[in-house]
Amino acid sequence: MNDFSIRHHGAVQGVTGSCHELLVADGRSLLVDCGLFQGAELSGEGASAGEPGIDFPVAAIQALVVTHVHVDHVGRLPYLVAAGFRGPILCSEASAVLLPLVLEDAIKVGMTRDSRLIAQVLRQIESQIVALPYKRWHVLAPGWRVKLHPAGHILGSAFVEVALTGDLARHAADGVWRVVFSGDLGAPHTALLAAPKSPWRADVVVLESTYGDRQHVGRVDRRQQLQGVIERALRNRGTVLIPAFSIGRTQELLYDIESIIAGCGKADAAGGVDWSALEIIVDSPLAASLTGAYQRLRHLWDAEARQRVARGRHPLAFEQLYTVDAHSEHLATVDYLSRSGRPAVVIAASGMCTGGRIVNYLKAMLGDPRHDVVFVGYQAAGTPGQAIQKFGPRGGYVDLDGQRFDIRAAVHTLGGYSAHADRDDLVRFIKRMRHRPSEVRLVHGDPDAKAALQVAIREALPAVRVIVPV
Repeated sequence: MNDFSIRHHGAVQGVTGSCHELLVADGRSLLVDCGLFQGAELSGEGASAGEPGIDFPVAAIQALVVTHVHVDHVGRLPYLVAAGFRGPILCSEASAVLLPLVLEDAIKVGMTRDSRLIAQVLRQIESQIVALPYKRWHVLAPGWRVKLHPAGHILGSAFVEVALTGDLARHAADGVWRVVFSGDLGAPHTALLAAPKSPWRADVVVLESTYGDRQHVGRVDRRQQLQGVIERALRNRGTVLIPAFSIGRTQELLYDIESIIAGCGKADAAGGVDWSALEIIVDSPLAASLTGAYQRLRHLWDAEARQRVARGRHPLAFEQLYTVDAHSEHLATVDYLSRSGRPAVVIAASGMCTGGRIVNYLKAMLGDPRHDVVFVGYQAAGTPGQAIQKFGPRGGYVDLDGQRFDIRAAVHTLGGYSAHADRDDLVRFIKRMRHRPSEVRLVHGDPDAKAALQVAIREALPAVRVIVPV
């Protein structure tokens, strides 16, 4: 018998809206993440039909723990504060720097462009942020502690270990309950970040399952695949369009592209265009701002990335990298690339093509076979990205802003660029615990992914009860 319970306020029917509440016997609770729903989960039959706000009481919540700053994990935070939450917002030291940047953009896109109101909301949230170092216990209250561990997903990402003792663990065999919330776990060998290491013990684990039914290609293979796609576009005198989240995926792509360019030098990439002349365009003010923050936080990078900097290379600020800031400059870039046939690689948000500057590139270029669209991250059901990914190879179409666009550009999916652990990684995360959990709760995944991961964990660890909340 546990002395606690867990409620899920998101990431149950799909992969977005992560929000989980740990309730203890005396009625208090801890919230882990508070993310926005996206894609089909916003539809009339989805998990968050209607308003994207807070539909649960907040008075008992003692603190919010943020695992990382992707919008599907933090996007409802302004709504939480508007609902009256004034407790501490616990996060890693890097997330404390990145969170205001991400929320400012999210508020502008989804709530209001009133600068005074935005500043007011951000001031309130920033006053509640408490930055925690990794691997140190933080006491919430007597008998209640929280520790963050590196999750390897994006800079600052963490999985959360909660320890309950004393009156909060009366039925625990040894006087302590350990509950772990995975957040989003990164794949091994992710650029810039160290791989996550399993905790010593857990009694219950709330585990993401985004890629619970898949296995990723290796880092070398994915870089070779990316190089091949770029070379194809160069031969066709086309542009490579990469929809990517502004934080995490964009910086990882830049890291690998810099590796390709450094390795190839002035070698001919294709059709008389050498690698050193290829223009890499980041068309996202938020991505540029976050990349700058990544550079300032490079003391948190892994050893390989720091060694690269020590050798005089600049993996996030190399010579061929060009950033588009003003909206007028963005429109001019779209027009120029669609007309001129100048070879280039464009990285732009949003990662699922639900909005942002990538949409204008898609409208202008999807119908032209010279160009290539490369997906490097998960495309949630109901998003334009999923439609392009699914129907593009068949010569289908996609609806963008209420208008139909035929897909004639080549469409590629590079699974190795996922910032998420795959099926085997997730199973290993549980197996490598010295004292394994009695219960694993699978969230943050589509039904097929959860079902496949449930089977895989049961086969590897028959003594573990694997639950799929509904």
